[in-house]
Amino acid sequence: MDLTLVQPMGGMQELAHAKSGPQGEFNFDNPNIGTQPILVQAEYRGVRFNAAVPPGNSNATVQLDIYDPSKDPKTIDVTSHFVIFQPNGATLKVAEEYQVENKSQPPHAYFRTDGTFDFALPEQGQLDRVDAAGPAGMPLQQVPIDKKKNRYSIAFAFRPGDNSVRYSYDVPYASNAATLKLPTIYPGGRLLLVAPPSMQVSADGFSPAPPEQGMNLYLRQDVPAGTLVSVNVSGTAPANAVAATDQGQPGRDAQGGGAESGGAEVQAVPGRLDAMKWPLLGGFVVVFGVFAYLLSRKTVVAVNGGEVATEVAPAAKAKKPKAPPPVEAAPLTAAQKAPSHGPATLSAVDAAIGTSLDALKESLFRLELRHQAGTITEEEYARERARAEKVLRDLVRG
Repeated sequence: MDLTLVQPMGGMQELAHAKSGPQGEFNFDNPNIGTQPILVQAEYRGVRFNAAVPPGNSNATVQLDIYDPSKDPKTIDVTSHFVIFQPNGATLKVAEEYQVENKSQPPHAYFRTDGTFDFALPEQGQLDRVDAAGPAGMPLQQVPIDKKKNRYSIAFAFRPGDNSVRYSYDVPYASNAATLKLPTIYPGGRLLLVAPPSMQVSADGFSPAPPEQGMNLYLRQDVPAGTLVSVNVSGTAPANAVAATDQGQPGRDAQGGGAESGGAEVQAVPGRLDAMKWPLLGGFVVVFGVFAYLLSRKTVVAVNGGEVATEVAPAAKAKKPKAPPPVEAAPLTAAQKAPSHGPATLSAVDAAIGTSLDALKESLFRLELRHQAGTITEEEYARERARAEKVLRDLVRG
């Protein structure tokens, strides 16, 4: 089987090619291994499968699982949907994310070339970008399929486990106010609205909850498919966000029908959003997705070239034709050792973090919201992200 080493942060740039052996083994030798997020990619029956090579280790062992594809939409289930609002002058930036489960038995990857996940933007919404992430948590930018009238789809292979889709767009925000009709396509999931405290949000069937991580929250359960959720928002960006925007150029600037929302079962949001933090982090920045995967698997990253073995679920056994065995890697080695860096800390949480992963997660949550909303300069974001990466790697090492 043909395999490719790709760099997701460089526009999926291909770095090297290899062929698997009779037992599925393969080997790559490239100087980028261990210095940045890297993917090993293979294609089977028209579906591309990826496995993340953990950063921070120039001699890693990974396993790439391959599944038979299924075209049955019942293979996946959308469990939650949340929407983040952030004013940016005359524009309102909106980010939406869906949590998608694949619990197919036997396990199959859900894939269709004409699209596996549909979504729609409110009126006057201008799509910025779309990303999707598999169970490993590494988001990959997707090419949207234009279905006309502000409806889109992506052809992403949803592997067994927890997946996510997130996209961002801009809508006009004249006089610091807007009314959005948010289309819902998938049934049964909970819908969570997130906004800074400087904004006012009202929507039928939603209940406010105490602020979490400096953001106001509104929750509605079991929103039916085909519903247009009417949301009224007003207000300005927080003072600290405006100050950050004034210091430099803003971040990335961008280029349905149903019944109105009605009564629905409402419950208060839990006191903590731990279940939502990691999807946010994984969705908005690639490197944090990789480290979240390492943490969730409790993998120890060894110093000075030790190996990292990722734990993955076994691949599905194919029927006709038989699927290849899991593609298991021989060690991936770098041609030269990654440069050594001095100690670094995340300045915003120096006093609070210590060795606390919870404190770091809270700080990263705020950082990624600011970056997605375009209220922090790219230079500031890159600097803080690099510092956080070092802190998080140290925490993973234990």
